[in-house]
Order: sequence, then C-alpha cells, then structure tokens
Amino acid sequence: MRAFFCDTYEVALPAGHRFPMPKYRMLRERLLSEGVLGAEQLEESDLIDRPSLLLAHAPEYLDAVFSGTLSDAEQRRLGFHWSPALVRRSRASVFGTVAAARAALREGIAGNLAGGTHHAYADRGTGFCVFNDIAVAIRTLQREGSIDRALVVDLDVHQGDGTAAIFAGDESVFTFSMHGAKNFPFRKQRSSLDVDLPDGCRDAEYIGALETHLPAVLDRARPDVVFFLAGVDPLEHDQLGRLKLSPAGLRLRDRIVATAAHDRGLPLVLTLGGGYSNPIALSVDAHVGTWREAADVFRARC
Repeated sequence: MRAFFCDTYEVALPAGHRFPMPKYRMLRERLLSEGVLGAEQLEESDLIDRPSLLLAHAPEYLDAVFSGTLSDAEQRRLGFHWSPALVRRSRASVFGTVAAARAALREGIAGNLAGGTHHAYADRGTGFCVFNDIAVAIRTLQREGSIDRALVVDLDVHQGDGTAAIFAGDESVFTFSMHGAKNFPFRKQRSSLDVDLPDGCRDAEYIGALETHLPAVLDRARPDVVFFLAGVDPLEHDQLGRLKLSPAGLRLRDRIVATAAHDRGLPLVLTLGGGYSNPIALSVDAHVGTWREAADVFRARC
C-alpha cells in the first residue's frame, strides 16, 4: 500500500486561515508512528508537469497560475494568495494522485496523503483547490491506455463541483457525490449521481444512503479503477461540515467503500479531501481511520 506525500512543500498562510495546512504532516507522522504504513511505503511527490495539467485544465488558466497573474477576485475565489510556494505544493499534490493511481493499477491500492481538490474547474480554482488532481490522474491513465473507464466516489461533505463539470457529458467517467445539500458550493453542478444530505444527517441515514447507492453506482460505472475522495468533514465536530457523523460512522463508511472496490477486483486510489475540525487532531484521527480501514480490508483479503 504505497502512499505519496507533499507536506514538505510548505505554504505560509496568515493567522486564522481556515485551510488546515499542518494536518498533512501530522497525518504522515501518525500513520508511521501507529504502523499503518512503513517508511518504505512512503514516497515524496515530485512536481507534475504542465502537459499533464493541460489534460484537465485550460491553457489560459495555467498561464495565470504559473505566471502569478491571477486577479484579486480569482485569488479570493480560490481562498489563497498566489505565491510560488502555492504553485509548487499544488503541482506536488497532483503528482501524488497520478503516481498513486499508477501504483494502484499495479498493486491494487495506493493513495495520496493530500489531493482530493475537487472544486478546481478546468478554467478556474475555487474552494482551496488550484488544480483538480483526480481529473488529471484519470486523463493521464486514459492517455496512457491503462484504463478506459473510471469511477469517482466523492464522499467529502462538499459537492465535487469541479470534477462534475470537467467530466460532464463524458460517459467514460462516472462521478458519484454524496454531500450536504445546503453546504458549499451553493451553486451545484450535475454529477453522474448526486445524493443530497440534510443538515444534521447522522450515521444511520448516511450509511443507509451509501449502502443503497454504491452497488448500483458500481454496476452503472463499470470502472477499471475507483478514486475515493475520503473527506472527513462529515464529522460532527467539523467547522465546515453541518453533518453529524461519528468517528465510528466515518470508519464504517470507509470500510464499505474499500470492501466494495476490493470485492469487485477494482484498484482503489485514496485521496484526502477536506477536514476542518477544531482541534485539527480530530480530522487527523479520522484520516488515519480511512487509511487503517482500507489497509485492513485489502490485507485481510489478500
């Protein structure tokens, strides 16, 4: 179970910024200290090249990001001030998902200790997402002839609007998003399947919806690979979530997805997505749970 990380690409953020930059390093350290991953399974991400980014992003947008000419309005929509460090980290995050996808095709499961930047559109970044890592990874695998079809299981509390928009009308990519109906983004896109959840949704309702829809999604998608965007912001104590899942409920969610992929012989690619609990250690705990559940499922069934 290989994992790629990019927490060494640091971005200085102002005090009080909502993006939880420390959680990525904290997660890597926890996975190592608890033995979920060994040091030999970890690999630092390189920087994705511009031609790969062009598979999912408009050249004019890439020009603005690389040159630092995003307007003030574009930076506000993104949620970050532009900096060379931001560009490097964003490129490294995409590289990690592409590398994890290739590894998963070879080994059955792999992941990125970052990624899940599903609010990035082809021509703009929004919601802390500069580039859409999963979209770039899918297009890369398709270009290489490694896959024909892909499934995105997006269980972040926020709809994967950028991913849905990028793959709109593309029958080779099925986008499945379960998210808070009244949460960001407030103007939703149309995924292949959207499941809108009410504020305050708890474990039983959430798990019931997932168990109802996931088997049918897998049947309809007929994927060669599954990308699991395992956001932990559905947690009850998440500052941006508005749902009320318990840690146990979230771990059951993760086990359901991992089991469904494994039992159908489908490679599984893990990405992080959101997590904004206070203290951030609660989000890190939940991310550790995702990786532990996925590792347990694939090891137990080897």
